[in-house]
Amino acid sequence: MILGKRPDIERFLSRPNEAIGGVGIRAALIYGRDMGVVRERGQLLAGKIAKDPNDPFDVAQLTDGDLDGDAARLEAELAAQSLMGGRRLVRLRFATEKASLDKLAAEALTRHAAGELNPDAFLLIEAGALGRDSHLRKAGEKAAGAAVIPCYEDEPGDVARQVREALAKDTLSLNADALQMFVARMPKERGVARQEIERLALYLGPGSGAVATPADLEPFLGVEPEASLSDAAVDAFGGRIGDAQAGLRRAAQEGEGGPAAVRMMGIHLALLRRILTLAKAGAGLQEAAKASRVFWKQEREVLRQARAWNLDELDRIQPQILAADQQCKTTGFPERLIAERLAMAVASRARRLGL
Repeated sequence: MILGKRPDIERFLSRPNEAIGGVGIRAALIYGRDMGVVRERGQLLAGKIAKDPNDPFDVAQLTDGDLDGDAARLEAELAAQSLMGGRRLVRLRFATEKASLDKLAAEALTRHAAGELNPDAFLLIEAGALGRDSHLRKAGEKAAGAAVIPCYEDEPGDVARQVREALAKDTLSLNADALQMFVARMPKERGVARQEIERLALYLGPGSGAVATPADLEPFLGVEPEASLSDAAVDAFGGRIGDAQAGLRRAAQEGEGGPAAVRMMGIHLALLRRILTLAKAGAGLQEAAKASRVFWKQEREVLRQARAWNLDELDRIQPQILAADQQCKTTGFPERLIAERLAMAVASRARRLGL
């Protein structure tokens, strides 16, 4: 079964021994492109299943390389009894694209989830991005006794929450503009992102009580925010096709992927929608921009765009953003090209509006 909602995922990770829908869970498949999130959730789950996730007596740690050399190894470990009397954990880190191993792992998961091996053992599989044709992914989604947790890139709101909570532990914080600036420049891989937050805390001075502003962050970031995906989205909605595509290429060189670029254009559309909705309700454009927390360096440009775009035009462009996001996740087409093509479509529409 698939656990897709955050509350369901957090509930399972904290209490994996509880039944879900009346069915006991014997296996978990955690997979996704963001291996930082996969590892983090895998470690949390392993700690709830075994008293010591590194105990060689109760925990078997395998990789796909182990299966490649011994096809019966995984089921043998799942059938084995605990030597110390606790719940046995079999942890498989699966990083291969070999169809034969994918099928082998799927068969083992299916048998174990059905209780055919050692029903008291727990199988934890941590994998990368599994496609829809993956036997392992299909087996996990189908098995009642297995929990499948897909790991997607964190949304900007999730990243902002992580930043606030982590800095608060050191009595530090960022004002609204600085938080927006920092989140826009954050790497999308969670493990690397956490390192960046820790590095920022050291830079600001743990325990100092500092409330950082954008000016405080610019020396730390080392580059101007104009190179960010946020600015590429602004350029697209401003009708500057060349600048938008150049910004996306710079962002790609800095490790920003296509899905993040598409998402940022969706965020900018939502920003314009909020400004125009407030203006329609009677607020002045500048007042509406302030209420929508427009980044101070982008305020003049965003106001220029708000005078040209309207709610109907935003409604016409939104389906293209949703379609591009879906293409990034399902088609296998180069993500950067999907994002660049979307930027071109948005910028072309903006030009027709006079921008």
